[in-house]
Amino acid sequence: MLSILFVIAPIFGLIALGYSAVRYRLFPAEGVKALIAFVNNFATPCLLFYSISHSDFRAAFNIGIIGPYYFGALICFAIGIVVARKLFGNRPGESVAVGFSGTFTNTVLVGLPLMTRAYGQEALPVVLSIIGLHGAILLTAAMVTMELVRRDAQPLAKTLFVAGQRVLSNPLIWGIAGGIIGSLLNLRLIEPVDAFFQMIGQAVVPVALFGIGGALVEFKLSDNWKQAMVASLIKLILHPAIAYVLMIWVLHVPLEIARYGILLSAMPAGVNIYVFATYYDRGISVATNTILISTLLSAVTISSWLFILSL
Repeated sequence: MLSILFVIAPIFGLIALGYSAVRYRLFPAEGVKALIAFVNNFATPCLLFYSISHSDFRAAFNIGIIGPYYFGALICFAIGIVVARKLFGNRPGESVAVGFSGTFTNTVLVGLPLMTRAYGQEALPVVLSIIGLHGAILLTAAMVTMELVRRDAQPLAKTLFVAGQRVLSNPLIWGIAGGIIGSLLNLRLIEPVDAFFQMIGQAVVPVALFGIGGALVEFKLSDNWKQAMVASLIKLILHPAIAYVLMIWVLHVPLEIARYGILLSAMPAGVNIYVFATYYDRGISVATNTILISTLLSAVTISSWLFILSL
C-alpha cells in the first residue's frame, strides 16, 4: 500500500500546489487557461507524435482493451442519463449533460501523468491508442444524443458536421495522426529535432497537473452537488468496473496489459464536460461540480484501483 501512495503522492501534490498557488494568489488565475492551452495545443500533441511514431502502434491498438473501454463509457453515459431523468427529474437535455459528466475522462491532464507514473513509458502506446479515439467517439455520441432529445434540436447532418469540425480541429488529433504516419513509415528524427520533441514532451506532466489544480479554484460546490456526486461515482467506480469485468473475465486480456485501460477509465471527469455543458447551456453547474468532486475523490478511488490491479 505504501508503494501506491508513493505513486500518487507526487501527482496529487502537484495538483495541490497548483490549487494553493492560485487560491492564495501566488500565481495569477488568468494564467491557468494559458497553461492548459499550452498543454493541450502544443506539449501534448508533440508528446503524442513522438511517442506514437517511436512505437509499434499497430500492436498497441488492442481491441480487447479499446472495445471494453468505450463500451463501458457508453453504458455509463446511458445510465447517467436515466438516473438524471428518473431520479432527479431533469429535463431530457439536462439529463444528457449530466450523463456526459459521468462519461468523459480526463485522459490528458490527469490520465497521462498518472499512467506514466504508475506504469512507465511502456503504457503509453496503449494509452495513446485510447486517447486517439476519445473525443471522436464520446463527443460525437453526446452531441448526437443531445440533438435527438432537446426541443430546439439542430438537423442531424449539421450536428455531425459540427462534431467532426471539433474533432478535426483538435491539435491532439494532429499529433496522433502524425505519430501514426511516422510509426507506419518507421520515421527517425535527426538529433536536434528528436531532442526538441523529448524536451517539450517532458513539460506535459508538471504543467498539466499544476494547471488542473489551479483550474479547480474556479469550480465551486452548488446545490447540484448530489447529481455531481452520482456522476463522479459513475465515472470513478462504475466505468472501470465495467472495463475490468469485460477485459479480465469476458475477454481474458492479460492483467499486465488490461490494467492500462482499466486504470485510465478510473480517471476523473475531463474539462470537456464543462465545454459541452456551456455549449448547450444545460447542466453547467453539475459539470463544474463533477470536475471538482471527481478530481478530489480520485485520490482515493485511483489508489483503490491501483491496489486491485496489483493483486
